[in-house]
Amino acid sequence: MDSKVIIHGGFFSESLTNQEIKAAKQQALGDIVKQSYEYLQTHTALETSVFAVSLLEDCDLFNAGLGSQIQSDGKIRLSASLMDGKSQKFAGVINVEDVKNAIQVAEKLMFEEDRVLSDNGALEYARQNGFGYFNPETPQRRREYEQKLNASIGLGTVGCVALDIEGNIAAATSTGGKGFEIPGRVSDSATVAGNFANTMAGISCTGVGEDIVSAGLSVKIVTRVTDGMSLEEASRKSFEELKPYNGFAGIIGITSRGEMYHTDSHPYMVWASYDTELSVFS
Repeated sequence: MDSKVIIHGGFFSESLTNQEIKAAKQQALGDIVKQSYEYLQTHTALETSVFAVSLLEDCDLFNAGLGSQIQSDGKIRLSASLMDGKSQKFAGVINVEDVKNAIQVAEKLMFEEDRVLSDNGALEYARQNGFGYFNPETPQRRREYEQKLNASIGLGTVGCVALDIEGNIAAATSTGGKGFEIPGRVSDSATVAGNFANTMAGISCTGVGEDIVSAGLSVKIVTRVTDGMSLEEASRKSFEELKPYNGFAGIIGITSRGEMYHTDSHPYMVWASYDTELSVFS
């Protein structure tokens, strides 16, 4: 089985007007997907998904981990999830504060009986498992918060779907939220609507969480692939069902047959992939 990996960095409207930012994101996505592909050669799809999303969380160009959006009460809360197609285990954290890599906390939870934790429970679990204090705020996010620029920012999430040499699939997604939301709001990123995998396919979503949850987008696409559709057919049909309410979403995905696909309803989602060669959004 040829290994493959695809990642996304959410939607970024400023990429269309700021060529410097666009070039920086292209470079970052290209570097991260290449590192992730190399890592995948000696690691599982599950391990690679965590590796890739951790690198995306560590890059302040993206809205996950470092550089996450600030909510309406001035705090940053992170959500992330991980799903292993082989074992069908899903784990996630919702609205966890003061950690560096939410996806790595989700990875730890894969081995627990209670695998989705929120708020203080997620933070206590993180501290008990060696995740120290980290403030993901950047000066830019503070300026945006103070100026209340939520109309021009916010549709960022990061994700990865990987297919390893054994034919196993995993998906991982992480977000810093949409910015200025009501505290306690739950995004799609730590639900099966936004992040789902089985033995046949894996999907990671980005966009407006409420629209993605309304569509059950990730699980719907994977189910359709499992029932016999190609990934492209399943994605196109599912995106048609977003149109009645002008749903805002983008997806990346891989199937067990090696089909790799990405699409969005409202360009411009940023992405990169690697199988035998590198592809980056342009």
